[in-house]
Amino acid sequence: MRLLLVEDDASLSSGIRLALKPEHYTVDHLDDGPSALVALKEAEPFDAVILDLGLPGLDGLQIIKAVRRHGSQIPILVLTARDAIDDRIAGLDAGADDYLVKPFEVEELKARLRALLRRSQGQLDSHIECRGLRLDPVTMSVSYQDHPVALSRREFTLLQEFMSHPDRVFSRDTLTSLIYGWDEDVESNAIEVHIHHLRRKLFPDVIRTLRGIGYVMDRHAQEGER
Repeated sequence: MRLLLVEDDASLSSGIRLALKPEHYTVDHLDDGPSALVALKEAEPFDAVILDLGLPGLDGLQIIKAVRRHGSQIPILVLTARDAIDDRIAGLDAGADDYLVKPFEVEELKARLRALLRRSQGQLDSHIECRGLRLDPVTMSVSYQDHPVALSRREFTLLQEFMSHPDRVFSRDTLTSLIYGWDEDVESNAIEVHIHHLRRKLFPDVIRTLRGIGYVMDRHAQEGER
């Protein structure tokens, strides 16, 4: 899952990124309002936004309203020191999905993020199941036919994307943007290597290659496959 964190407090933003990294999130960070608005309208797609309200250049409420006017339904979790009830109502009325007042516990931030992402994907349960696979974002565990499978952070993130969107075709560039942040170096064959490892650890047809187009996880086994 790819997140955009918009927070101008360098210490807080660093702490959030550090806390979310083991949770298999790819987190990109911006520290001002105008850059955040451009990223949300023009950059690669994000699964959710963690947004401070008191930002330089453009207030967080203005960003939320502009994003919603643009037609985006991306989940937005507001982080703010404004704890008055009127401020909370204003944020929710502007289009925010949830509101977390500073200071906050990291575990609550993680729980609220998981709930937002589940709702945005229409999931009632935290775990995802597909073709004998079970993935649980809460415990960060994967099993195949009830046998646990150990995956690296990026393998887990990649599998979660495929399982969250079965039958959707992903291009290599899209997958790269989903599992690597802006500040990370990416080898030219990185996605192919991760998919090769998933096929080896799970089963060969877990992800199907559409030559010249991209990759897909079929909701059901293809005809002729066991």
